[in-house]
Amino acid sequence: MTAIIAIQGKNPMKPLLKLIALNKGKGYFKAEQSGDEATIYLYDAIVSDDYWGGVSPETFLKALNEIDAPVIHLRINSPGGDVFAARSIEQAIREHDSKIIAHIDGYAASAASYVAVSCDEVVIADGGFFMIHKAWTIAWGNSDDLLSTAGLLEKIDGTLIKTYVKETGQDAEAVEDWMKAETWFNADESVEYGFADSIAEDKVKNKSDWNLSAYSNAPTVNRIEDEPEESSDDLGNPVYSKQFHDHLKRRAEVISLFN
Repeated sequence: MTAIIAIQGKNPMKPLLKLIALNKGKGYFKAEQSGDEATIYLYDAIVSDDYWGGVSPETFLKALNEIDAPVIHLRINSPGGDVFAARSIEQAIREHDSKIIAHIDGYAASAASYVAVSCDEVVIADGGFFMIHKAWTIAWGNSDDLLSTAGLLEKIDGTLIKTYVKETGQDAEAVEDWMKAETWFNADESVEYGFADSIAEDKVKNKSDWNLSAYSNAPTVNRIEDEPEESSDDLGNPVYSKQFHDHLKRRAEVISLFN
């Protein structure tokens, strides 16, 4: 069975490559404890295997199980990732004895969204975002194989709708429509629709630098388009920005990664 990745796109490989490869090395994960409180920083993509980077369930659960503090602050800034890996993390959070408070410091996008809502309390930064959408995968085979995969995706979407409905109190039809549209909720909307309980009093700056161009409707504030515009010097020669050179460098890394 193919791995189910909670990202969306029209080109089968392009979104997956852009989300993981273009954000390679940008995130980090760590856990620390001080007295009766502990903090886990989930500032990375969620993956089934963290060989290429990201945070796997094994890595997360190891850190979580080593904490004996009654209160855990889970600080999240994640572009999403693997749906089943996130489900494993979600379940570990639900079963943990500590009170776990999610702090959305940047993005709780895609798979990271139901990790966040599984916590006992959710606080979102004034500049934070939640994003939900339909599950996405890569599939191959004959028509029977593809129909079977489509059926599996529908079942996965059904479980996600059920989770969001339970945690937010929203109507299932509304949640399904939001998922179909790849909906991004700002802080006020997240509280209004039940994804978060409150907005952080101390405004946390959104310092995230995720490249979210893999998604269709990502906020433009941090989005790098496929082909950044060029300018020209006095002789008419093209002059490209540092952003564009960095963009080309990351594309080269993608090619080397999968060849």
